[in-house]
Amino acid sequence: MLPDPRVFPSTDAADGEARAWHALAEASLGAETGIVADARDAELAARIGARFDACDGASIARALAASPSAAIHRHLWRAIVKHVERPHEAAVGPVLFALPVVVVVAAEGDGERALDAVIEDPGALAAILLEHGAPGGNRQFALSGALCSADAIDIASLPALMRAAAAPARGAAFAPLDLAPAPIAATPGGERVHLRFVVGCALARSPAAIAGDARVGKWGIPFTQALSRSLARPGVSVVAMPRAPQSLPAAVAMGRIAQREASAALFASNAIRRLRASVGEPVAVISAHRVPGAPAGGEVRLSLSSPFEPREAEGFRCPLQPLDRVDDVAAMLADLLTECRVGDVRMLAGVHADRDASTGLALLFKPGTVPPGVGILAH
Repeated sequence: MLPDPRVFPSTDAADGEARAWHALAEASLGAETGIVADARDAELAARIGARFDACDGASIARALAASPSAAIHRHLWRAIVKHVERPHEAAVGPVLFALPVVVVVAAEGDGERALDAVIEDPGALAAILLEHGAPGGNRQFALSGALCSADAIDIASLPALMRAAAAPARGAAFAPLDLAPAPIAATPGGERVHLRFVVGCALARSPAAIAGDARVGKWGIPFTQALSRSLARPGVSVVAMPRAPQSLPAAVAMGRIAQREASAALFASNAIRRLRASVGEPVAVISAHRVPGAPAGGEVRLSLSSPFEPREAEGFRCPLQPLDRVDDVAAMLADLLTECRVGDVRMLAGVHADRDASTGLALLFKPGTVPPGVGILAH
């Protein structure tokens, strides 16, 4: 079991309302009976609902960010998702959903380019989903014409987005939201992985009716091809791979995982190929690091090196999000290395520093540089 290198805020760092939310979450998690847990969760849901009714996404985001532990953060997040995904009181109503899109970009020649992240024909993408019975078989929906960032649809933005989707002045209740596109940098020197979202609005009972299937169905290939063509520009190759529609907070969480997995796979395939071509079979080391400035203060790192070139190593850094389970991230890396047929994989015990004290560079372990006394964990 890889240790958790994250540092969560102290209880004193939260304001009074956030501390009350944290106390309710902790009481629910520690309740001796389901009745008590349900009662605390009902209190928490009422407080979250009041902040949504007041369109106060900033308070919700602050309470979540100030969570003093991973368990409390996950409990609050689940309560927020439950509120967002609750069924309409009426038979149907406008609901928002998003498709996370992992965009792999490679630029030719010199100089950085930027893709405008504007979808030329969102109706054509919607027609692909409709043809294959997605999302959830719903036929009354529309997609935004922009690929937006995670920040545009994350927790702080949710109440305002939900209010905008429900506004009677919008006319047709399933018209798309007007969201700002997040341009995508295309930098020479190799492929880069970006995360964007296609946001939709549908008439449905709840977001659960849209996100009934977590798998990408038969619509995935034609959707990828159409979106990639729409984004591509001369001198830039683009592959835009969607994930299944989800409610907005679930899509952000799923998208971050998908981006990390795609980035890790791209790094591993390129680094392992280079090592095998030059110095032979690589040795992999997976380790946990405390990193000031990372989203939650910690990372899991993968180092690839060869005993025949002991001074060189190639590394991949996985900044941990508060929702992450550290063992899940480590297992993803270990499984990827197994798929790449790397036979020597070592997982280090302990939490390690961000920087190498002697060089000041990011600390990447090689078998010969593991400090004495640091154990190797089973995986």
